[in-house]
Amino acid sequence: MAQGIKRLGMPIAALFGLALVGLVGTSWFLNRDALQRAVEAQIRAVTGLELVVNGPIDVSVFPGSYVSFHNVGLKGADTIGPALQVDVLTANLRLLPLLLRRFEIADVMMLRPHIHVVRDGAGESNWTPFVETIAKAMTPGAENQVSFSEIRIQDGELNYQDGTNNISEQLGDIDLSLAWPSISRSFAATGQFDWRGERVDGSISASDFVALLSGDRSGLKARLASAPLKVAFDGTVANRTSLMMEGVATMDSPSLRNALRWMGQAPPGGGGGFGRFALKARANVVGGSVALTNVNVELDGNVAEGVMTYANNGRQTLQATLAAGNLDFTPYISTFRLLASGQRDWNRQLFDLSSLSSTDLDMRLSAAKVTVGPSKLGRTAFGANLRGGALALSVGEAQMYGGIAKGSFAIARSDAVADVRAQFQFTDVDLQACASELFGINKLSGRGNLNVSLTASGSSPFGLASSLDGTATLNGHDGAIAGFNVEQLLKRLEKRPLSGGGNFRSGSTPYDNLSISVKFADGVATADDIHVESPTAKITLTGTASVPSREYDLKGVASLTSASAGGNGFDLPFVIQGPWDDPLIFPDPESLIRRSPASAPLLDAVKDRKTRDAVRSVIERFTGGAARPAVAPDAAAGAPGGAPAASAENAKSN
Repeated sequence: MAQGIKRLGMPIAALFGLALVGLVGTSWFLNRDALQRAVEAQIRAVTGLELVVNGPIDVSVFPGSYVSFHNVGLKGADTIGPALQVDVLTANLRLLPLLLRRFEIADVMMLRPHIHVVRDGAGESNWTPFVETIAKAMTPGAENQVSFSEIRIQDGELNYQDGTNNISEQLGDIDLSLAWPSISRSFAATGQFDWRGERVDGSISASDFVALLSGDRSGLKARLASAPLKVAFDGTVANRTSLMMEGVATMDSPSLRNALRWMGQAPPGGGGGFGRFALKARANVVGGSVALTNVNVELDGNVAEGVMTYANNGRQTLQATLAAGNLDFTPYISTFRLLASGQRDWNRQLFDLSSLSSTDLDMRLSAAKVTVGPSKLGRTAFGANLRGGALALSVGEAQMYGGIAKGSFAIARSDAVADVRAQFQFTDVDLQACASELFGINKLSGRGNLNVSLTASGSSPFGLASSLDGTATLNGHDGAIAGFNVEQLLKRLEKRPLSGGGNFRSGSTPYDNLSISVKFADGVATADDIHVESPTAKITLTGTASVPSREYDLKGVASLTSASAGGNGFDLPFVIQGPWDDPLIFPDPESLIRRSPASAPLLDAVKDRKTRDAVRSVIERFTGGAARPAVAPDAAAGAPGGAPAASAENAKSN
């Protein structure tokens, strides 16, 4: 057996030696000019581009069989500038045809190519001849069959210009492999490139490359993965008159805000929300419009299902109808603060309204539960419409503050100024939660109905508060006003008017019915009709409240509705002044003096000049503050004795 192997090995070695001698001889006697022309002809036949060589040419047969062209340009027959410039273009040759003096390219490698793609208004580009030619060459029965099946790009650069849509993009450090095997109609491309400062890993495959190039229907799988965003598509594509795609699309991003910024889109104003994002849907693309069905979308932990439509025909438009279980809008309003850090002054930071003019939006959204900051809403249905820089929000019905809320909110942009209009109706709501969250008032409890119609214009929350106009009405029942107990206070002052009211700012005043009507004009709220009624007391109020300074200036009358021992009811005028969250409440002192049996005649007396002079003379005699004429000893003794006695008696009566 060993001798047989030895005998067999000798012919094989001789054959390899003969092939080696043939390769060396071929390299000596090869017509290099013919080889160069053959390679150029094949490249022109495959790509449809003319090869313009401006540098030296390297030809090697052994040990490697290739032709390298330096400083090469490829351009279309009808174009002036080259569509592709390559520092070094190397065509690797097939070995067996080379031994038979036939020059066939196995594959092509481009080192540092500079690719220029220019698209005109008709949708054609300077690369159209390449696409048409390779489609014809790969068609079964074509005269010029494809002579090589792979192109490798290393350290490339691509510049894309679309003057019609004003688009200019650049891809750098491209490492790419394009393959279309001769035994299959499929096509695949894999590689990496840099775009806008991020490294992108991508792959694309087509089940029918000829159909894809011709614009006919073909299966398509594509994937792009980068740090800001991952995108994948699995379906079909056609491009006869316009681009048409149908299949399953997925998107994933750790930060939608960063992904939008990376793609050149203006992210929403503020710095809150728009973080973790994921989408999976059935996509149907026609031209610049994308219709998504069976949508499952997740944003900042909020998950919703429905349908969406996106169009970019000169202006971006997004339409959506979505349904969700639980929605939390807190991240999107976390950076918007009506009040400054001190919680007593309105925030004066200017609005960022730039995001209102970048996209048109038409959304319908429903949810079983909604959270907006401290507010908890039940089943809610609302819509959002953004068009031409004007945003309109409408709430069809929301379970809010234990009742039902509906209304609308609109904001329009005028340069840096926001024009705001709000109309809301709250039915049978918890007044404590409603007044606290909407107006910052923590003194009111109960249930009731609230109607609000307001307009304002400003560049900050303080500007809106200073220009507030409109009306507000509140009808409440079965609640209380914290800060003082009117009934106990009135009963105590009814018996002893000058005894002091004690602590006016403690306790609470329960009520059966509450009615408030307020008009707003230039940030000042005027109350002409405020009534608070309970079985034992009644309060009426009038006055103003400054919205910019958040202060009260009100006057009112508190009355006991039933009189003791058959007498008349007790009325007490009082004043409310100071900040909304901690106002001062104090009674009218003149009314208390009038209620005192001993002090009221004195108050009336001092209003008459003669009586006032007599009283002053008596006081001076008591205090020794002025000279007085001599009087009889009896009178002098009687006067001091009687006055203190009377004064003591009056003090007891008080």
